[in-house]
Amino acid sequence: MQKRKRRRSEGAGRPAMRSPGRPPVAGCEEQQRFWKAIARGLSSEDAAESCGVSPPVGGRWFREGGGMPPTSLAPRSAHYLSFAEREEIAILRAQGAGVRDIARRLRRAPSTISRELRRNAATRSGGLEYRASTAQWHSARRARRPKIAKLAANDRLRSYVQDRLAGTVMAEDGMPVPGPNVGSWSGRRHGRRQDRYWATAWSPQQIAHRLRIEYPDDDSMRISHEAIYQALYIQGRGALRRELTACLRTGRALRVPRARRRGRGKKFVGRDLMISERPAEAEDRAVPGHWEGDLIIGLGSSAIGTLVERTTRFTMLLHLPRMAERGRLRIKNGPALAGHGAEAVRDAITSTIATLPDPLRRSLTWDQGAEMAQHAQLRIDTGLQVFFCDPRSPWQRGTNENTNGLLRQYFPKGTDFNRHSASDVAAVAATLNRRPRKTLGWRTPSEAFNELLLLHQRGRVATTP
Repeated sequence: MQKRKRRRSEGAGRPAMRSPGRPPVAGCEEQQRFWKAIARGLSSEDAAESCGVSPPVGGRWFREGGGMPPTSLAPRSAHYLSFAEREEIAILRAQGAGVRDIARRLRRAPSTISRELRRNAATRSGGLEYRASTAQWHSARRARRPKIAKLAANDRLRSYVQDRLAGTVMAEDGMPVPGPNVGSWSGRRHGRRQDRYWATAWSPQQIAHRLRIEYPDDDSMRISHEAIYQALYIQGRGALRRELTACLRTGRALRVPRARRRGRGKKFVGRDLMISERPAEAEDRAVPGHWEGDLIIGLGSSAIGTLVERTTRFTMLLHLPRMAERGRLRIKNGPALAGHGAEAVRDAITSTIATLPDPLRRSLTWDQGAEMAQHAQLRIDTGLQVFFCDPRSPWQRGTNENTNGLLRQYFPKGTDFNRHSASDVAAVAATLNRRPRKTLGWRTPSEAFNELLLLHQRGRVATTP
């Protein structure tokens, strides 16, 4: 009987394996660069282009990771060959270089190069052809250390977590309350003003800490809140159904990186416009002409604007009526019909403050609301330097916030500002300006502001109150 001819691929040191398909389009290094770009706040498409892959691939990586980088993408030790070194090996091998020559050029041990050429070679043709992409793929496949998720291995723990996330809402008499019918889960976050699924809806952090109270002596009933989030968001964990993300407070189907969330909706606010860049003279109130502004929102999305001068506490109110087109079909990308959009607020501030002399309109400090998106045009029209407070920092406009509290005496929460005319709003502002203030030596804001106007008319620059 004729002896079977030995194939060179049998020297690869691994048994015959079924081909799992072509190697992936990118390696570990590209995915690491992708997730670093995501952490900087880039979109999936922009992050994909920055690491050299197509936008659809970046979107697939983001969805499969649930919006968070896989733990397997930790930087690898220099002890292992990199993809760049494998490309160098493939080039030198094609040029006919020997094992020791390649090892000398790469400053690696000859045994490392010999083992690499044997174990990670392409064997599909029956030979031992070395290609860098295939070798990197074999190396990554061999480096996997699959570990069963804790929730997948512990049925009792998984049942506890699922019941606290998506348990039935119970009435006081013990009867279940089904809540609204929201249909099946679509794989996306719930829409604005849409019914949501009613459940016990404990947060992962509440579940993780409650386990220690209910099972103080059972170490098997322990899990971190991050492990619960990963079981919900990362595909392939096999522990919790992805639909349970609808039971979280946010209801997000994907996690949102912090950098992307910080930069959302504030594209018009640059670092040079932050309150930290405001002149020091505005901070100590020594020089008049520095204003603070805000909107007071009422019933039915009605609003009025407030402008307060920091030195004299003089108040001016902006009447912001609804546009006549409200209630009709809105034009796409058209102005806000509620009356307090960027164009309406810009025009109201311009018509109100442009009547003042230049020394009394130096700067305006506002929060980061979208109504100030046209601050650049406002500066051109009025000469006002516009600065923005830090997010969630209303105390940086303390004078304005105090004035808003005084205005609530006339316009309590729930007021429909569309019921009040411009003359009504002006009358309230005049009333506030005629109140004596302790901080002004019991003078009124009107008296203090009129003194500044008289100083300007006499040709003197007002530099102190």
